Amino acid sequence: MLETALPIFAALPILVAAVLLVGLRWPASRAMPVAYLACIWIAYVIWNAPVAQIAGGSAKGLLITVQLLYIIFGAILLLNTLRESGALKTIRDAFTRITPDRRIQVIIIAWLFGAFIEGAAGFGTPAAVCVPLLVALGFPALAAVVAGMMIQSTPVSFGAVGTPILVGVANGLDTKDPELLHAIGAKVALLHACCGLFIPLLVVAVMTRFFGQNKTLAEGLRVWPFALFAALAMTVPYYIVAVTLGPEFPSLLGALIGLAIVVPAAKAGFLQPKDSWDFPPKSAWAADWTGSIEIKETESKASIGLVRAWLPYLLIAALLVLTRIPEIGLKQKLTAVFFQFENLLGSGVGSGKILPLYLPGTIFLLVSGITFFLHRMEAPAYRRAWADSLRTTAKASVALLFTVPMVQVFLNSGTATMDPMPKVLAGGVAQTVGAAWPLCSTFIGGLGAFVAGSNTISNMTFAQFQYNVAEAIKVSPQWVVALQAVGGAAGNIICIHNVVAASAVVGLIGREGAVIRKTFWPFVYYAGIAGCLGYAIVWHSAKGWVNLGSVLLALALVGMVWFAKRELCNSSRKNYRN
Repeated sequence: MLETALPIFAALPILVAAVLLVGLRWPASRAMPVAYLACIWIAYVIWNAPVAQIAGGSAKGLLITVQLLYIIFGAILLLNTLRESGALKTIRDAFTRITPDRRIQVIIIAWLFGAFIEGAAGFGTPAAVCVPLLVALGFPALAAVVAGMMIQSTPVSFGAVGTPILVGVANGLDTKDPELLHAIGAKVALLHACCGLFIPLLVVAVMTRFFGQNKTLAEGLRVWPFALFAALAMTVPYYIVAVTLGPEFPSLLGALIGLAIVVPAAKAGFLQPKDSWDFPPKSAWAADWTGSIEIKETESKASIGLVRAWLPYLLIAALLVLTRIPEIGLKQKLTAVFFQFENLLGSGVGSGKILPLYLPGTIFLLVSGITFFLHRMEAPAYRRAWADSLRTTAKASVALLFTVPMVQVFLNSGTATMDPMPKVLAGGVAQTVGAAWPLCSTFIGGLGAFVAGSNTISNMTFAQFQYNVAEAIKVSPQWVVALQAVGGAAGNIICIHNVVAASAVVGLIGREGAVIRKTFWPFVYYAGIAGCLGYAIVWHSAKGWVNLGSVLLALALVGMVWFAKRELCNSSRKNYRN
């Protein structure tokens, strides 16, 4: 009886967090301590995990939290430095000259620039860079965080120069076969290219629906030609790079090529509607739209030229690339400085390294210091930037101090007689769905990332499990592992500690549930479409191309097109009557 109920117990920490954050709308600082206690209770009472093991997992979580807070502090400090120097006003004005349309701006910054940063650094860095930049341009903080989370899907599997594949899948399958990883990476890229086609349009539609004057999807859907063009400008080279060069550079080069194509097109007004769209006046914004960090015109102390204003962001991008590509040699030098920890509290779990020079937070701090001299800032202004950044980071620390330890207890709950909670939960799902597993495999990958905050860890946890299930139901293991990797990337859209971190960067503490409520359905779209496509592919030889996956995929696409046309037609009729 207990054994059959184990998957339900394994799901309880996640359900507790989801109900408190999304259902009851608790802030993460209140919800996550409760979820952490629930996870400890289940690990101790149901899994019979020793106290030392639970304590070791918690300790590892605290060490990871320190690193996350370091990255958050660096990102906030860079934003506040640019605010105090006056560079943000120059950047905002430059984007307005490209296009004043917020729908186009969010595609360029979140989708393309965010994908480039993801390809270079991964690990939530796009939100730390792009979300504050959107706020600086005049986006509500909540809208910026939602957009920043939604794009953490398509580029994620090849983030940090391919780490989720080269480290996550490789370690999960215990293989170093470059041909196998290349083949899986190509399949991952194809699935992402199909699912990612609509992500820029979804980002814009969600933005106009929740943050527009008229609260309508139609205003976002009207940019569908440009949104699809921007999606293809990134995903086509992204897929070609994955097939020809391997898993290291699809997001990095795909986004870079996309930026080179899309920015001039945006400046020329290519495929854009005649009417520009903007948020309502700030006086009409809802109270929960804004964070504690505001970018005010009066804070600009000097006139900064466009090149000098953008130089800190260009330095960030360049340093991230230079320090992440092994062939350049900097990565080896930076990672040679580390603090090793293992067997924390005698628990047998909790091994790892802290790489202080390699963390993105160090690059943020370095560039902030360079900006002080580059923008000829006054010392009092720079001190204000530091003080404001420390205060904002401190507010984010409470939620993360419980979120990440909960994750580590969850992941390290296995004992000599029982698998860890994530594998027990996945096993329960596999036994229930049988041959329909490909439809669910992406959601298991998403579950791993939702909990762990990392596509890499999700792949390490579930890749071998997915491979074994594929063999058991007699379908291609490579395709099912690819579905795992795609689902793990999509899980970043709703990952709790990524939401907490992204919110903290713009001072949006306590509204994590509001973000997840808005990003949940985009996650379902992504994992669902990938699952249907994967089912159609893995079963086509046995069942033909007209199978459950292809039928569900066709119904989903027809439904999306019908819904979009209905929204546009209703909006047109309303405008005509007015």
